[in-house]
Amino acid sequence: MPANRVAENVLGTLGTICWTAQLVPQVWKSYREKSTQGLSEWLVLLWGISGGFFGVYAVVQNLNIPLIVQPQLFALLCLISWGQCHYYSSTRPKHVSFILAVAAIAALGGFEVGMVFAIRPSLNDRAIQFFGIFSSVLLALGLGTQYYVIYQRREVVGLSIVFMLVDCLGGVFSDLSLAFKPKFDAIAAITYTLVIVMDGLVILAAIVLNPRARRRRQLEEAVGQDNHTNADSPEARGTAIQGVYLPWAKNDKK
Repeated sequence: MPANRVAENVLGTLGTICWTAQLVPQVWKSYREKSTQGLSEWLVLLWGISGGFFGVYAVVQNLNIPLIVQPQLFALLCLISWGQCHYYSSTRPKHVSFILAVAAIAALGGFEVGMVFAIRPSLNDRAIQFFGIFSSVLLALGLGTQYYVIYQRREVVGLSIVFMLVDCLGGVFSDLSLAFKPKFDAIAAITYTLVIVMDGLVILAAIVLNPRARRRRQLEEAVGQDNHTNADSPEARGTAIQGVYLPWAKNDKK
């Protein structure tokens, strides 16, 4: 495909908008419900760290501006969501959870700046490739922890499906942006494609498992109501009374 700087930047910008906005529904959902139950804290933590590694790769490789900005905003929102997991679900004081999240954001930002200045002058290909590949590994590990939560609960809860859809769309636009670069970046493409595939599996799990979970809960509620009704029936009360020992009752049997 011929290089096209305009198409590259437009598609990259769309990908950045998606990857910036994708976590907003998740952050808002957690804030509104004051709960992160069902959301793996390791998912958002590993994704946040992954954003830092990919941010170094994007800067050193001189990808287009939208694709350089993208992992920075992505990592920031992931760590905010991780902070919410501790703020709403942890037993530690809330101000400690807040400080922990701020410290994590500052540490990741400092790490990224340091790595850019360390690697850029030498342009060591192996080091650059390591940052790109390791970010993909962290993305996969993060979603792996969410898969385990889904397996345990037999449904997708605590995770905004809008977030996953927008995340998936961001990966598509970012992949297309790379197609219009003068030199195609295979490592970046693997990272974006991995997001598309693994997000798609979560969405598929929600489509298949969530209706089953709703039917299962409805059946359990119906069985519970039937048992309650039977327990309140005159026959059930009479049977219960017959089984009670009454000390004042005379025993007619000699």
